[in-house]
This record gives sequence, C-alpha cells and structure tokens, in this order.
Amino acid sequence: MSSSNPAPSTPQTPIAPVKIVLVYQSLLGIYGDRGNAVVCRERLTRRGIDAEMVVVEPGDELPTDGQLYLLGGGEDMAQISAMKAIREDGGLFTALGSGAVLFAVCAGYQICGNTFTVGDRDEVVEGLGLLDVDTRRGTERAVGEVLHRWNRPDGSASLLTGFENHGGYTTLGPKAAPLASVEVGVGNNGQGTEGAVQGRVIGTYPHGPVLSRNPELADHLLELALGRELEPLPMPELDELRAQRISHARTLSR
Repeated sequence: MSSSNPAPSTPQTPIAPVKIVLVYQSLLGIYGDRGNAVVCRERLTRRGIDAEMVVVEPGDELPTDGQLYLLGGGEDMAQISAMKAIREDGGLFTALGSGAVLFAVCAGYQICGNTFTVGDRDEVVEGLGLLDVDTRRGTERAVGEVLHRWNRPDGSASLLTGFENHGGYTTLGPKAAPLASVEVGVGNNGQGTEGAVQGRVIGTYPHGPVLSRNPELADHLLELALGRELEPLPMPELDELRAQRISHARTLSR
C-alpha cells in the first residue's frame, strides 16, 4: 500500500489590527478629545478585537490604511495649521476614498466644512470640503452642558451628552444631514440641529470626550469602520453615570 504525506497546511495571514488614527493631537487636542481615540481602541480590545491607536503629528505622513480617523478641538491658529497640513498631506482624502470613517469634533468639525471664519476680522477660510457645512461667528459663544437626540440610521433614537464650547455657528447645506436634534444647548447654530453627517464623515461640537460619554455613538463609528455589527459590551457603571448626566442636563432646561 502506498503512503502519502499530508499536504502542508497553508500559513494563515495574521489579521492586521484595526488602525485608529488620531490626527494632529498637538494642534487639535486641547479639550481632551484624544480620549475619543482611546475609547474606540478600548471598546474593540474589550471585545477581543486587536486594535492600535496611531498618533500622527504635523510633519508626519498620514497613513492611508486606517479604518477610523479622529480630529479634535483647537484654537483658531492651530485650526488653520491643521487644515493646511491635512490638505497638503493628502493622506486623509485617500483613506476616505478607500472607505475609512472620519469623526471630527468642534474645530475639527469646522475645518471639514466648505468654509469657516477665524480671528477678530472674521477672515473666511476655505475648509477641506468633506462636509457641506459653513461656519461663521455666532451671536454669542455656546458654552455648557448639552443634551441631544441622535436619530440613529436604523430609525431608533439615543440621547447624547457632552460639553460644548464654540464661537462658530454652523449652517448645513443640502448634502449634509444633521447628526442630532438639540434638547439642551446651542448645537450647530441655535436652530435645533447638532452636528453633520455626510457619507462616512461625521462632525459634532460636544467634548467630554463625547465618545466616552456616549458609547453607542462610539460603537456606531466602529461598526461603520469595520463593516459589521459588534456584540454588546455591558458596562453598568457607565450606564448609571450616563443616566446621572442626562438627568442633570434636563434640569438645565427648566
């Protein structure tokens, strides 16, 4: 009887970690928005999904193979510097063209629009054009706790809490949809909407960091980036803290 050796097994290619890219922390990170990237990484690793957080600073080349990119808040001049560096680098546009997700907060949200203003002279600056929004100086600075109702893509609703601190008021064009409706706070411009969504780009004003306060929104971003649903991640202590923040925010509207 002839014998044959078993065919060698084909080596399995290791699955690369999910890459979460924090863009220009030194320019757009004055309100603790770095925490948004940390939260996303942690929510993946707690589910047994390998994830890495890559921090990219001005002068570094932006990777184009990330699944989720994050921009945070910053002052006027830092905002302009970040916008120019992102445009000159080009990597973020390449990544978005390949299906990546971008989440932008406050100043990061504004630079993703068509135009925004800075300085005492309200100089109009051209933005990145990733969201059909325009930002101009508001009648008064929006500062304080917020409560918004997020209308989720599946038709359900969820409350979002956070802290807004912005002098720019944002108007949405026809290509962008609001992320949420305002229950407490100013939101985009005092007219009842908050944030903007256009394709796989999402902008919003609240800090907190906002994804730490709102894990459902964090998971929504991760599911967009991964292209699949994530299993629940029960955290009762976080649910209790959220309930307290929601209750407190509602007292502010009385």
